Amino acid sequence: MSKIILRPWQKQDAQELAAVANNRNIWNNVRDALPSPYTVMDALQWIVHVNGQQPVINFAIVCEGMVVGSIGCHTKEDISRKNIEIGYFVGEPYWGKGIATEALKQLLNFITTRLDVVRIEAHVFAQNKSSMKVLQKNGFYLEAIHRKAVIKNNEILDDYVWVKLI
Repeated sequence: MSKIILRPWQKQDAQELAAVANNRNIWNNVRDALPSPYTVMDALQWIVHVNGQQPVINFAIVCEGMVVGSIGCHTKEDISRKNIEIGYFVGEPYWGKGIATEALKQLLNFITTRLDVVRIEAHVFAQNKSSMKVLQKNGFYLEAIHRKAVIKNNEILDDYVWVKLI
């Protein structure tokens, strides 16, 4: 596997991000907040948004100098403020190469050393077995299956909740 790095998004990444994210197979496994089709303008808006966060908690996944995906997190609020939810995707041409597993390992290192949280969670649609394997390889366990909890493509799906306690 090639060297994977996580770094803050840069405006010049917009074209590569749009090329990677504009993929129906990715969109089928993420929340509807990710536009489809995904344009360069969508990428620029995302980059401006995440670069305004303090601290920066969403990153480009870079492999051999190319943007191949996105990974990040958002903290919960109020009584759940010690919880963080992660999310990620890797472009389809890069699936099955261990990139998501390594990127998540690096994100977990960032979370545990830089953020004040005790619980990390990820929500995965029932059909996304590859993402579940990535989480399992990084020490997450399946905490719950929320039956008929989400809707994607007008289909009611189960939401698998994977957790790692710190």
